[in-house]
Amino acid sequence: MHIAVVGTGNVGRATAYTILYEGLAEELSLVDVKPGLAPAFAEELKHAAAGLRLDVEINAYESDEDLHGADLVVICAGHPRKPGERITRRELIKYNAEIIRFIAEVVPPNNPGAKYVVVANPVDAMATLFKKVSRAEFVVSTGTHLETLRFRARLAEALGIPVSKVDGYVGGEHGQAAVILWSTVSAYGVGIDEYVRRHNISLSKEAVETYMKEVSEKIIDVLGATRYGPAVAFRDIIKSIVLNLGMVLSIATPYRTEEIPEDVLVSRPTRVGLSIGPTYDDILTEEEKIKLNEAAKAIYSTYRKALDLISNY
Repeated sequence: MHIAVVGTGNVGRATAYTILYEGLAEELSLVDVKPGLAPAFAEELKHAAAGLRLDVEINAYESDEDLHGADLVVICAGHPRKPGERITRRELIKYNAEIIRFIAEVVPPNNPGAKYVVVANPVDAMATLFKKVSRAEFVVSTGTHLETLRFRARLAEALGIPVSKVDGYVGGEHGQAAVILWSTVSAYGVGIDEYVRRHNISLSKEAVETYMKEVSEKIIDVLGATRYGPAVAFRDIIKSIVLNLGMVLSIATPYRTEEIPEDVLVSRPTRVGLSIGPTYDDILTEEEKIKLNEAAKAIYSTYRKALDLISNY
């Protein structure tokens, strides 16, 4: 399996290392237009591979056009949110739309049949844009799987139980319109409302949701970036694709409503492997479906702004 990571900033490097550590790639390609960055990081990973006793071919490229023959491409390139920079993920569109357009034009011709996992923010709109420009068949956004992990971590703390005993999903948009799908949430296999009733626990769902949506900004302000939580979240998605595990994850896949004239990528629980689907919309409540529709409209609005920013579309 030849996996490529395009964009080796904070998240790209952490993701590439996780791919290496998990032994998911026989060949790993790193691409970054910043002079010297990908080659230097490639040397680091070669040293890590030696320590891990992994025979992995590691390549470095400073041009997107030089990447050839990848089976799976993880697109991390783009302008990140920075410490103290009060900018929403949606507002990153002004920096990242042209970057994603360019990658979508030059990478697929040299990597026929590749699958694409888009990470760059605003990720759902960027994945929608990438799919439109590239016309690639398999394009997913990492969506709200990261929110799902953040949510589960906070809920476990609130309940005072191990995080391994918490289940449930977040859907919608990665960012402002993320939706906790409470109908899917359980603790020790018991629906969350029944669990807190049985154990006489006072749970503020609003506080859990606020944490989920705001914690990344706090991490970025102190550490400069979020790295390891995203890397593990993306590892889950990549691993499920590469090994065809069929895990159910909150990734964003094509979604359409009567109010949106074309597909946009929206997250909901989805089976992930060498093919994508089915999605499990039917297990959601009507209220949750309404919120997903609202998220879809927000993503579509951001996507339309991206189209306005790029030329020839």
